[in-house]
Order: sequence, then C-alpha cells, then structure tokens
Amino acid sequence: MDRRRALGIGLVVVAGASFASGSIFATLSYAEGLDWLTLLGWRFLIGAGLAWAWVAASGSRRRSIRQLSRRQLLVTLALGAVYTGNAAFYYAGIETIPASLAGVIVYIYPVFVAVLSLRFATRLPGRRPWFALVLAVAGIVLALGGVEVGTDLPISGVLLILASAAVYSVWIILSARLSGERRDRLGSDAPAEAPAARDAAGTTAVMMTATAAVFAAMALAAGKPLDPRTIPMPAWPYLLGIGLIASFLAIQALYAGARRIGAAQAALVSTTEPVFIVLLSFVVLDQRLAPIQLLGAGLVLLGVVIAQTSPRPQGAPEPATPLEAEVEG
Repeated sequence: MDRRRALGIGLVVVAGASFASGSIFATLSYAEGLDWLTLLGWRFLIGAGLAWAWVAASGSRRRSIRQLSRRQLLVTLALGAVYTGNAAFYYAGIETIPASLAGVIVYIYPVFVAVLSLRFATRLPGRRPWFALVLAVAGIVLALGGVEVGTDLPISGVLLILASAAVYSVWIILSARLSGERRDRLGSDAPAEAPAARDAAGTTAVMMTATAAVFAAMALAAGKPLDPRTIPMPAWPYLLGIGLIASFLAIQALYAGARRIGAAQAALVSTTEPVFIVLLSFVVLDQRLAPIQLLGAGLVLLGVVIAQTSPRPQGAPEPATPLEAEVEG
C-alpha cells in the first residue's frame, strides 16, 4: 500500500470517529435543554470559524479561495446547503431514537451510493448492488426488531435517519466531484489548474459557512436566534466539542481522505463510523444494542462491503461518482 493511499484511509477513519462523536455530544446537549436546531446552528458556526482560521494560517489555502471560479464557488455553496439537509434530518432523528440505533440505520448510505451508480455512473456488474441493498434493509429490520416491546420508538425518528442517509449519499459524491474526482482519476490526480481539487481546506470552509448561514436563518425564522446568553453553561463544552471534532476535523479529514482514495473507497472505509458510535454510546451514554440489533448492524456493514467491493469489468476505470454534473468552471 502506497503512502498516499494509507494516508487517505487513515484520514477517513479519523473522520468516521469524529463524526461518531457528534451523536454523543448531541445527546448530552439535549439533556441540557438544547434542541437540534440550536445545536446545529452553533455546531456549524463554530466549525466554520475554525475552518476559516485554518485557511488564514496558510498562503496556499488563501490562494485556493481566491482562485475559485464563480461556478466552483456556487457549487461549493450548494454542497453546504445539501449538507444542511443531512445534518438536520439526523440530529432531529436522534432527539427521539437512541444514538446507537441511529448510527446503525444511517449506515445504509453507502448502499444508496452503489445503487445510484447503476443509473448515474460506471455500473457495478451483476446483481451485487441489489443483494447489498436487501442485506442492508434486512439489517435495519433486525435492528428495529430488537427494540423492546412497549418502547416508544417514533417511526418519524427512523424515517428522519433514513432521509439523512439518502442526503448524505449525494453529498459525499458531490464533494468528491468538487475535489477533482472523475471517471478516470481520483481527486489527488486532478490537474494543477483545478485549484479546488488541490486543497480541500478552502472549499470546506466555504461549505461550512453556507451550512452555518442556513441554520442561523432557520433558527431566526423559528424564533430561536443564536444568542450565546440563551445557552446553559453546562452545554458549552458539548457545543465546542461538536464544532471542533464532529464538524471542523471530521469534514476536513473526510474530504482530504476522499481525494486520495476515491468516493467509493471512502464510503467503504467509513464503515468504521457506526462501530465508533456503538462503542461511544455504550461507554458515555450507557446505551446497549440487543444481540439481534448487533446482528442487524453486521448485516448492514456486510451489505456496504459487498456493494463497495464489487468487481469491475476488465479495463474499466474505477467507478468514481454516481452523479454526472461537473463542478469545474
């Protein structure tokens, strides 16, 4: 394994652990009286501030911002808006269902990516994507079937998590396109004249700013402006944690890792995330999955592995993305 690939895998694992921490910080924040909209507004406000500080610290990162074409800037802002949907659905969902269960359900998203590729990208041969989808759905059924009888588990919470998975599958692919990934190359192989493909820091800062702006506007419209005086003091460590670890670090690491190994492989390596969620939920929140739910989680992860490791026709390029839209100016 070459150093570039090893670094890419390591970055995606770090991203998975960092994203997983968000579910824990959110659950702890809800216990202090915050709601999902206030939480996400502060999460991305803090994350965007850190991202711009990171950009400002490097001349090359500052240049990458100035070199963005108008089209690249617009698409980057659109990515931020798409990510708003993913985060909103997920964090609204874990207000009503346990974080450990949500972490299993949301991980159907790499299977969504594989199935979408049947229509929008290099097709995976045979019936493996459909078999993977069946396994993942069966795993979710088992995970839900493990909920104790009499437990109030709102179906709306489950549907919100599934919606988050669908939106996230689109976001991770679009972000890889912006990094320079195409049918015949990875993002790190993009030509030098594509500045957005060379430095993820600038585009990530723009994306998180767009996400923060949307959540701030939503909070204002809902009569819950982002006023620090309304935040209970015990909740601030969780807000800072989710902003630093689950936003700034996680998104930077995922984007940088996907540039090096490709979107499909990034989705495969990201299967570490639900493992981190289950472990952190157990250690920090004392949430436990029943044996049948663990079996369901295993089926979901098996489906992801099958979907993302399907053999390609001889001589075919690595399937890069399920979406055809170009983002270069």
